[in-house]
Amino acid sequence: MNGFATILPVIFPIIAGVALLPVKFKNRKQREAWVLSITIINTIFALYAIYFAEAGVVTLFHFSERLSLTLHVDGLSKVFGTMVSILWVITTVYAFEYMTHEGREDKFFAFFTMTYGVVLGVAFSGNFLTMYLFYEFLTLATLPLVMHAMDDKARHAGKTYIFYMMFGAALAFIAFVFLYCYGDGLEFVYGGVLNRQLVAGNEYTLQIVFLAAFFGFGVKAAVLPFYRWLPKASVAPTPVTALLHAVAVVKSGVFAIVRLIYFSFGTEFLIGSWAQSVILIAAAITIVFGSTLALRMPHIKRRFAYSTISNLSYIVFGAALMTPAGLTAGLLHMIYHAVIKITLFFTAGAILYKTHREYLYEVEGFGRLMPITFLSMALTGVSLVGVPPFAGFHSKWALATAAVQSGNPVAYIGIFALIISAVLTALYIFYIIVRAYFPRKKEYPKGYYEHVSDPNYYMTVPLVVLTIITVVIGLFPSNLLSILEKVATGII
Repeated sequence: MNGFATILPVIFPIIAGVALLPVKFKNRKQREAWVLSITIINTIFALYAIYFAEAGVVTLFHFSERLSLTLHVDGLSKVFGTMVSILWVITTVYAFEYMTHEGREDKFFAFFTMTYGVVLGVAFSGNFLTMYLFYEFLTLATLPLVMHAMDDKARHAGKTYIFYMMFGAALAFIAFVFLYCYGDGLEFVYGGVLNRQLVAGNEYTLQIVFLAAFFGFGVKAAVLPFYRWLPKASVAPTPVTALLHAVAVVKSGVFAIVRLIYFSFGTEFLIGSWAQSVILIAAAITIVFGSTLALRMPHIKRRFAYSTISNLSYIVFGAALMTPAGLTAGLLHMIYHAVIKITLFFTAGAILYKTHREYLYEVEGFGRLMPITFLSMALTGVSLVGVPPFAGFHSKWALATAAVQSGNPVAYIGIFALIISAVLTALYIFYIIVRAYFPRKKEYPKGYYEHVSDPNYYMTVPLVVLTIITVVIGLFPSNLLSILEKVATGII
């Protein structure tokens, strides 16, 4: 029964999504009822598997004696799985209204539902092979969502997306081969699976392999130089970009990197090596690079997309410190960023949906006319900047503290990058908010403010809920920190 509880939240939405593909719903209400029911039921399945079912390894299929398709819910799975399960329901409700002006909703929600199960497959993977297969499946399941509009921009974004993802997966596959040859197994074990006797004399080769896999999984995490797919994917409908850039795809990349460092190669093998220095520097450069390009970007969704590039490497930097404190800080920022960034994308989507405006200079004075949308943007924006006592402050402080405690001189480059990025984040976030509430002109052409208002409750309720969650987890971080510390030390 416990094994079935682990399998169900993975296979149920995949099967349901496939079943929805040929269905033509009679009306919007019927579609919403089916899709929301499937999503809520699966969230219940997922949370039951995470918090109530007894932990155990569930083998779905044996390819050979050492290769199997296996699911297992450990502490890291619980963190990622809970985050995905809660945010998926909220995003689904938001998407019901938003997708009415995008068209082809039946196909959209079919692939959207499938993706839910695939992401949980990544979260619940019990070994490297299983994670790799679901990781690849995630690319295929999300490609139709990226290309939903099927215009020239969407096709180009889709081609870029699939090219980058396939290239990254090829690099990650190298690690799979070497772990099979030099490890005691492919299962995820806190501390790693490398066999010391087999590794002896091959350390340099394995460190090169580790770097290849890091940058392979780093494609989804948008680590430099493999970031270009992410801003281009912002042509997708806002519910998709919110999930791609905040929860599903990018966080799967970060999740895979954590598995690679702590559960496959192991920190004992990597810490203090040149390979660790390379990934610390790569993360630091990406942090500053993403923030810099976000500041230069006048398109609101693309600005948030480049912000995502920067913030993902906050998490990567924490994981790359290879200490429990570093991993704790990275996981804390992973949760905070997911909630904050999905809210910011929802605000951008609300503006686009109601006013068809996409650029910074087009939203002057909108703050008083879209009070819920811009209050949500302001509160979550302040959290992203890291103004105390809001959420981003706690995770950024934890990252800087962990970097100092690590004793690694290279980590100070990351601290410097965090400070620069915090300043740039304040500039690119507050610039939007100030222009929305304090327009530079007193009068605008007739019709400028026509149709400028908050969207209906399908979109405003998710915004309010997410904003409340952002504020609460920022004001009361102690319980969350306590749980993440246990995950980072392998206790749960």
